[in-house]
Amino acid sequence: MDTLTATLLELSVPAAAIGAGALYAKAKMPRTYWATVGLPLTIHRIRHEFENVMEACGLTVEPSFWRAMASSATNRPAKPVMPRIRGMQASSTGLRVRLRLARGQQTSDMVDAAERLRHAWGVHAVHVSEVKPGVVDLRIVGFDVLRNVRMPRRAGAKSRELLRIPVALRADGTVHHRDYRLAPNGLNLGANQSGKSMFTRNLVHGLAPQPVALVGIDCKRGVEQRPFAPRLSALATDQGEALGLLLALLVEMDDRYDLIRDHQGVPGSVAAEDLTADIWGLPAKVRPVPIVVLVDEIAELFLVASKADEERRNQIVTALIRLAQLARAAGIYLEISGQRFGSELGKGATLLRSQLTGRTVHRVNDLETAKMGLGDISDAAVAASTRISPDMPGMAVAGDTSGQWSEIRTPFRSLAEVAQRCAEFAHLTPNLDRLTAFRPPVAAPANIPPMPSTPPSFAPAPVAE
Repeated sequence: MDTLTATLLELSVPAAAIGAGALYAKAKMPRTYWATVGLPLTIHRIRHEFENVMEACGLTVEPSFWRAMASSATNRPAKPVMPRIRGMQASSTGLRVRLRLARGQQTSDMVDAAERLRHAWGVHAVHVSEVKPGVVDLRIVGFDVLRNVRMPRRAGAKSRELLRIPVALRADGTVHHRDYRLAPNGLNLGANQSGKSMFTRNLVHGLAPQPVALVGIDCKRGVEQRPFAPRLSALATDQGEALGLLLALLVEMDDRYDLIRDHQGVPGSVAAEDLTADIWGLPAKVRPVPIVVLVDEIAELFLVASKADEERRNQIVTALIRLAQLARAAGIYLEISGQRFGSELGKGATLLRSQLTGRTVHRVNDLETAKMGLGDISDAAVAASTRISPDMPGMAVAGDTSGQWSEIRTPFRSLAEVAQRCAEFAHLTPNLDRLTAFRPPVAAPANIPPMPSTPPSFAPAPVAE
């Protein structure tokens, strides 16, 4: 064997090992691959191929008259104008590139070219968001972050706002929050084994350490929500109990409105800046705790077996509609889950659904169910929800009536983990006089770690109406 052949062999073996290791890391350890190989390679491509990519993707505009005149005077060809990079910020899942758009361009131009940019830079996805007029962020995702969901460690530490819960990861690598101050009532749709219960578990897991009251309605005899009993202020496990609980919540709502009215006092006796029309303007010492009502399966409250049950059903539906329409200012919020929520459930179903601003649609069995949840948000969101694979439980499309939507996936949490969390923060469970009769019995837990001396502090953030 000559010297050249030996040298090539010595070089090729380590190179092949490195290549094989990189391919293995890309398939099995995508975060490691992105941090060591994908991120440097992507930054190199963007910096050295930016002009060619912008021109190939149709993201250039003709130079202005004065620029063309200046180029003509210097005998240089006038180059097309393209967006300019204003900064880059790397993360464990991708890269954020801030661009200043060329004059005459708009955000939709970048959105239309996102798929072409993804192929040009060899990344998993490119998401576009507007920062301000003329400035956009390209959120480049290096790999499929929803395949194996890992919530950022700082997500829980930074979530110190009352009623704002990190529940899932978005396709662009950012955290999806369920914010009850912005979207008071929510609808969670999905077929069996689609991830609806996992979404609720993440909600309870995030709400447990907050100073809020949790109320459950689980007509499957409580099998889904009874493990959360230490942290529940009330629980109904059949239609009869559900009706009594909903009527008690209406009385609680009326009491809170009386409290707000009393605080307003006689016109002129309260300073203008102290006037309020909801509980958040009340002094902290008299402000009642917010209540989150979790309904496990909405169809169980609508369906009746005989005419004798119709009156009870109508009372339940009326109470739910009243809460959805009026209870936000009283600090009472609804989170309703179901496999399907259409007019076939009966009178009042469509009216109630229209009051549920936050929408989360998991894998569904038919197109009509997807339209029930997302049809008034975006046709693209409906199409995205119908493409969810059965082997991706917890995958969903989340949106609201503003038209904004995103693909999300909740992390896995076992029922035992969430039950342990509820037991850990059982001392935060408020006793509400109106709901005392529905307080679930709690067995003495075993091997529960000691309670923290002081609960985490949560600051209610102001919300613009």
